[in-house]
Amino acid sequence: MKAVEHERFKSVYWIELDDGTRKLATINLARRNQVYGEKLIELDGIEYRLWDPYRSKLAAAILKNIKVNPITPGKRVLYLGAASGTTSSHVSDIVGSDGCVYCVEVSSRPIRDLLAVCTKRKNMLPILADARLPQSYSSLVKKVDVIYQDIAQPDQTEILLANAKIFLPKGGYAMLSLKARSIDVTKEPREIFRNEMEKLEKEMEIIDAKVLDPYEKDHAMFILRR
Repeated sequence: MKAVEHERFKSVYWIELDDGTRKLATINLARRNQVYGEKLIELDGIEYRLWDPYRSKLAAAILKNIKVNPITPGKRVLYLGAASGTTSSHVSDIVGSDGCVYCVEVSSRPIRDLLAVCTKRKNMLPILADARLPQSYSSLVKKVDVIYQDIAQPDQTEILLANAKIFLPKGGYAMLSLKARSIDVTKEPREIFRNEMEKLEKEMEIIDAKVLDPYEKDHAMFILRR
């Protein structure tokens, strides 16, 4: 068994298992601590966390071969819809001690779990707020390099664009995990994706888009640049 850095994405790793298969992983910023029951593997004195693509849309997008992952070491990330911290903790691993992850979550139940994660990860800041109201947390969040959004709401595209106007400088990136069934259950997902792309293209450049099947049904990941 050995660890090899991903061929294109910094601070993302392949764990090559003895049976010839390989799995995604990140280096654990909070040693000996799990977030969602993920397996911890120590190799050459470094502890890795296996990254489950069925639990994380960012991991799924990497396995679907997105062109670019703008979340890299040292970046400031605004994470909208952080929930209990599954993916945002891997983002924390990637940006490292020199980066920062502003974690916005509106529901009080998952944020209790998120708080526990953030106490062990000094680069994560939990914010109990509605992402539809970015002005409500603008005093807490500086300009960021990347916005990552995973919010299952009908107006998820509008939520991203509203936050981008406030927090994303020109040239900054956004990653939008779009859930088609949350927008309209009567239309085919690909039709919904096309419609949302038209909205996004009015204000942002679309770098890439990947449907996340089989890891996430009726989801797509959009990579955008302002």
